[in-house]
Amino acid sequence: MVKPKSLDDLTGKRQRVSELVENPRFTQFITGLILVNAVTLGLETDANIMKNFGYWLLLIDKIILVIFTAELVFKFYAYRFSFFKSGWNIFDFLIVSIAWVPTTGALSVLRALRILRVLRLLTVVPQMRRVISALGHSIPGMISVIGVLCIIFYVSAVLTTKLFGDHPDPNMQEWFGSVGASAYTLFQIMTLESWSMGIVRPVMEHYPLSWIFFVPFIIITSFAVLNLFIGIIVDAMQIAQKDTRQIDKSEIKEFTHDELSLIHKRFDRLQAEIERLHSAGKKE
Repeated sequence: MVKPKSLDDLTGKRQRVSELVENPRFTQFITGLILVNAVTLGLETDANIMKNFGYWLLLIDKIILVIFTAELVFKFYAYRFSFFKSGWNIFDFLIVSIAWVPTTGALSVLRALRILRVLRLLTVVPQMRRVISALGHSIPGMISVIGVLCIIFYVSAVLTTKLFGDHPDPNMQEWFGSVGASAYTLFQIMTLESWSMGIVRPVMEHYPLSWIFFVPFIIITSFAVLNLFIGIIVDAMQIAQKDTRQIDKSEIKEFTHDELSLIHKRFDRLQAEIERLHSAGKKE
């Protein structure tokens, strides 16, 4: 949530509204509504429950949607166009807006998208926001790993098509008859889904030395390259946590400075008042 530099930047009603929407109790209230809405949306998928309690479930859904909308209105009133400087606010705005789109006729499929409101937990819960931020920081590194993986897959697909695709066996044709088929088969092998008994051993019946290709391929893709994703994400999460701590520290220092300034002003006023009373006592 992108806030003004200080609550002092807001005045009057805008400041009070900002304090309301940023209050931890209000955030907990919104979190509770999101969880309740997730339950009601799940119950709506049961025909028997909808037959008996459909009216109340839809009523609860509509009330929660109105509250979510009011929350966004309050935030926009408090922060004006600064509201759109936060990607989280834009995400919430889109999710709530979709819920207001009429779900009749050709747009009836949008009714299923109401479950996307549960994703608002990602914006409300700070710990979840940090995870998503870490994933965002890891995207550049992940793109590089995906590029390396694509190169390995393409080279391996062409190679297996040349090596195994010419065999007349129907299974061999299905698995390695073309580059696309080979790439899909190699993806299955990478995920370790029935890779041995399902694919590699049948191939070894025709090409006994084919394990020389498949074993290194599994080691490179399943255990080496894919583990790079984990390393990149963990590193990004550590960076995100450091950034969060630095922001928290800077906010604490700024708050302490403001408090000290206020204490100094009050002390000066108190000292001036004491001197005035002292002077008045001498005159008497």
